[in-house]
Amino acid sequence: MKILQFCYKPPLPATDGGTIDMYSISEGLTNNGCELKVLTVYSDKHPFVVELLPKSYVDKTQIEGVYINLKPNFFDALWCIFSAQSYVIKRFVSDDMKRLLIKTLKQQEFDIIQIESIMLAPYIPLIRKHSTAKITFHCPNVEHLIWQRMAKNKQINFFKKWYIKNTALNLKHYELEHINDFDAVFPVTDVDAKYFKDNGCKRLCVGIPIGFDNVEKLPDVMEQEHSIFHIGSMNWAPNEQGIKWFLNEVWPLMNKSLPKIKAYFAGRNMPMWLKNGEWNNVDIVGEVDDSILFMSSKKIMVVPLLSGSGIRIKILEAMSIGKAVVATSIAAEGIMYENGKNILIADTPEEFVSAVKRLDEDEEFCKQIGDNAYKLIRERYDTNYIGKELLNYYYQITENKSI
Repeated sequence: MKILQFCYKPPLPATDGGTIDMYSISEGLTNNGCELKVLTVYSDKHPFVVELLPKSYVDKTQIEGVYINLKPNFFDALWCIFSAQSYVIKRFVSDDMKRLLIKTLKQQEFDIIQIESIMLAPYIPLIRKHSTAKITFHCPNVEHLIWQRMAKNKQINFFKKWYIKNTALNLKHYELEHINDFDAVFPVTDVDAKYFKDNGCKRLCVGIPIGFDNVEKLPDVMEQEHSIFHIGSMNWAPNEQGIKWFLNEVWPLMNKSLPKIKAYFAGRNMPMWLKNGEWNNVDIVGEVDDSILFMSSKKIMVVPLLSGSGIRIKILEAMSIGKAVVATSIAAEGIMYENGKNILIADTPEEFVSAVKRLDEDEEFCKQIGDNAYKLIRERYDTNYIGKELLNYYYQITENKSI
């Protein structure tokens, strides 16, 4: 089967949830015998240098990219608000990308064109004009829900709250209006699939989780006692919002109740307020070269998200190396977890303190949670299995066959 994967940012380097997800799907499809071509948008935030990518990946995907300036423009954003357009979507429309798409579709025939974000939906009419391929939506999240949840943040000012609410509303209208433009929709969680079906999606809509290869906890890395950690890109607003809440509301209680606990925060694009902040027993690590090495060296992951949609891939990555995780309900949304068995759910400062305290003080319980997390990833999130599952749906919608 010939598939064109159309990405809203380069799948490599796989440094955040979105890139890990797209790369995992690429691997799952090619490992199951697909011929894959990758086209991607890239920007200053997510650069693309083909010479720096693994040759094996370039050879099997023939990846090409188009630069789009995605830096926010205040006046364009304001104009979109008052004209009831989605500025989040509008930024991704590019004449250069249209030309590359047309060129690619004229040179090759595809069975499936897999779009990786609602941001790329404006290109659907062009694709329909130049290709008979089925167009599918591999959906990382329900985009407008992220903005809706961010607007509930009590710490943001009135104007910013007003802007976020209006952005969420315009994005919601666009997302739900165009969801049936695709021939099939594959969100990364059953929760998101249900949301789309409950809100008018008439297409095949099935949750397809992210896959993980055989990642192993590094055996020669000493795990630091009495340590918690968070890792995630801080230029993703929900991460910054969650960490600010954690440090302001949770950490004072935790630091008092568990004076031996030390917290480590890693990730790209640390904001100045975090770099310059002073909290007792808190280490702002910043970007790390090896996320597995970093996570292996710490004991308990905390994920205090208050907004977001889709699936938190860093949670799955930590679980895949046997780490105990404490997360909010929103952070764990869409993961096939069992609270108290392979993860601990905490939605209040007091619950976070209680969960970390139990894991830190009960070594056997902490190990049990981590071992069960590891088993969950091995049983339900295997890359090749998930690639085969997605490919079976692709055969169904193109030929009514399966592999």
